[in-house]
Order: sequence, then C-alpha cells, then structure tokens
Amino acid sequence: MTCFIYVFAFFLSAFLMEAQGTYGPYARNHNQLYAGRQRSPHISPNIPGHGNSINIGAHGFNPRFYSYHHPNPHQHHPQRPPWKGPPFIYHRPVPIQPVRPISPVQPARPIVPSLPRIPVVLPAPTVPMPVKPIPTLPPPPPPSTQATTTTTTTATTATTSTTTTTTTSTTTSQRVSTPRATTAPAKPPTVPAPAEPCKSRPLDLVFIIDSSRSVRPAEFEKVKIFLSEMVNSLDIGSDATRVALVNYASTVNIEFHLKKYFSKAEVKQAFSRIDPLSTGTMTGMAIKTAMEQVFTENAGARPLKKGIGKVAIIVTDGRPQDKVEEVSAAARASGIEIYAVGVDRAEMRSLKQMASQPLDDHVFYVETYGVIEKLTSKFRETLCGFDACAHGHNCEHICVSNNASYFCKCREGYVINSDKKTCSKQTNEEARADLTENACMCEAQIAFQRKVHNSIQTLSSRLDDISNRVQQFDLRRA
Repeated sequence: MTCFIYVFAFFLSAFLMEAQGTYGPYARNHNQLYAGRQRSPHISPNIPGHGNSINIGAHGFNPRFYSYHHPNPHQHHPQRPPWKGPPFIYHRPVPIQPVRPISPVQPARPIVPSLPRIPVVLPAPTVPMPVKPIPTLPPPPPPSTQATTTTTTTATTATTSTTTTTTTSTTTSQRVSTPRATTAPAKPPTVPAPAEPCKSRPLDLVFIIDSSRSVRPAEFEKVKIFLSEMVNSLDIGSDATRVALVNYASTVNIEFHLKKYFSKAEVKQAFSRIDPLSTGTMTGMAIKTAMEQVFTENAGARPLKKGIGKVAIIVTDGRPQDKVEEVSAAARASGIEIYAVGVDRAEMRSLKQMASQPLDDHVFYVETYGVIEKLTSKFRETLCGFDACAHGHNCEHICVSNNASYFCKCREGYVINSDKKTCSKQTNEEARADLTENACMCEAQIAFQRKVHNSIQTLSSRLDDISNRVQQFDLRRA
C-alpha cells in the first residue's frame, strides 16, 4: 500500500509540473517570444542551447519547445520553429551553356634565315698531256718454250747465211745448258689429316633409361646429353647401328623402335622430346619389355644369322622394386649384351645382377649425373671398332683387322711364311697337305672351331687367374 501511494504521488507531481509548464506562470507566450527574437536575433531567451539549430528531425516533435497545445499563428511551417524565420527557397540555377572548346594555339614556326648563295666557280678545262707508256720486259719463258723459240730462230736464219746458222746453233746450246730457267716449284704446305671418325661395328642398340621422380629435371637433361654424345660417337644407319629407347619408372614406355630413325639428327631430336615419368623403379619389367618387344624383327632388330650384336645400356639411380636377376639372365641367354650404369643411390648388387660378363667391362658407376658424360669415352672404346690395318702394317698381301690388332693373309696360291708377314708361292706338296688336313673345305666349320678354341683359351686363362687369387687368399689367412 505504501508503494502504491509513492507511485501515485510521483505520477501526480509529474502531471502537475507538466500542467504548470503549459498553463501556469512558466507557460510560454509565443507571440512575446517571437517579438523578442525579432528585436535581438542573436539572442535566444529561454531556449536551451541544443535548440538553436535548424535540425527539424531533432526538434520537430518536441512538444515542450514547439508548444503543440497552442499552435502559433505566425508559424510558417507546421513542423518549423517560429524563431527560425521563414523557409528559404532554393531556386534552380540557370543552366550554363556549353563553352566552345578553344583550339590550341600552335606556336609560330621559326623563320630560318636563308643563306646567301655563293657562286660556284668551276676550274677551266685543261687538256691532258699524253703519257708515254713505260716499256716492260716480258717474263722469261719456261725452258721448253726457250728451246722451241731458239730452234725456230735458227731455222729462219738458215735461209740467209750458212755462217750465221752455225753461230746461232752454238748460242742455242749454251742457253739451254744454263740452269737459270730451271727453278724448282714451291712445295704446297702440308695440312694434317683429319682425325678418323669412330667406325663402330653394326649394332642393335637399346637405351633403357630410369626417369622416376628421384631424377630431377636438370639431371634428366644431363641424361639426354649423355645419350646424344653416345649417338655422335657411333655410325647410325639402316645398315650400321640402329637405336631404340625405352623409358621406365613404375610403368614402361617405348619411346621409339629400332626401325624408326636411321640418322643421328633424327635420333638426337627424338631424345630431346622425352619427358620423365612418375614414381617407381621397375627395372626388371623394363628389361623384359625391351627383350620381348624391342629386340624383335618386327620392331626393327636384325635376325641372328646376320651376326649383328644386340646391346642394351641401362641407366638408373635407384634400387629396383622388382626382381631383375632372372629377367637379366633370360635376356643374356637370348644374345643381348647388357651394360649397367649406376648413378648416386644405385645399388651395386643389382647392377652386377643385370650386367653381362666380365663385370669390370659392363658395370659403371658415377656419383652424380653431372659426370655421366665422362662415360662416353668408355663406351666409345668398347663399341667402336679400331682399324689396326689403317694405322700401318707389314703384311705383304692382305691385312685383316681383329679388334685392336691385325693379322696377315696371303692371296690364293700363296702360303704365309714363318714371320707371319710375307708370303711365298704354294707348292703341290703343301696343297696336298692342306687338302688332307681339311678335306671338306668347310670354311664356316673351321671358323667355328677357331672361335671355340679361342674361347676355351680365354676361359682357361681366367680360371688360372681365379685359382691364383684363391691360393693367395688362403696364404694370407694362414
């Protein structure tokens, strides 16, 4: 109840204060207020400071300042305070007529003063004086011409007098005997003969290149340079060396076959278009693909009966992710000679499993791809044939090159002497002995027997070497 009384008293006091401000002694006289405003426009009596603005939105609805209980008859706008004066009317400005653009004033061209004309005085024509030619002596004729001329002169003089003829003949003999006209011609300068290009034996050569993600782009470019240098050192052609390329990573891609290109320029251009593949190092699958799809007659490989060597060069920088020993053994058994080149992280054990025998000649290792080009000279010595006969020999009849050496042969009807250089005519007894020794005259069989004999000698020498090493090892252990 007490709270209710307090609330009622509060509202009652507020109401009385409002009524007192409107009707009581504090009520505003708008007419009087407006008249005071007119007298001193710069003074606003009884108006708070925040009401001296013309912001209608802030004060237009304040009944305390605008006295909505008693509307002002002098108010010009229902929502405008009377002391602000009449509203200001803004007139639309007169449109400005477009001004014609003034053309830029071009500067006057400078007047170049004309130079005075200087009269040109030509020299008077002069008559050229005749020039007498200086007599020149003709060059001395060669000895043959001198002799002919002298003979003709002698014959002409003979018709006039016999004494003159005799004298002239004597003079002729003296002039011919003089060594003045016989000058030796100068020898041409000797030019050194150009170096002979490498003449490799015909091959079916296949490059098997590892292009996995471990090979960086710059390193792969080094591999391309190595391949191009290898091609430069070989004789490329349909009847010479044929080249193919197998690119592998987790998959195997045959870039081109042996029957595709037969010139160095085409092969090197094909090398430049190779792109590296994805991750993985499936070396065994790459060797199997080369053996079954590249070293075939349909792909351009020549038949075995022609005796063309089949060579595969493998370049890798990682450990194979598949088995390579069995596949490499099958490839070697089919007649493919395998060279293994390891770079950086390559596993030496896998390289030896892939390569052919002897391993010292077929396994190579380099630390980085930056030095792989140095292997070009190694392969050049291995793959290029050396014509020993072209560098000089002492054979009397025929010289036959055999890799880095040579041997002599004789023509038909002759036999080689004990010095293995000279030949002598074959007698009937020697011919009968040859027939008895080789009654069938099978040259192919004889060549095969010699080849087998040489192979047996090579194997026996290697076995002796191995046995000596084993003995030395046993002695060291003891």
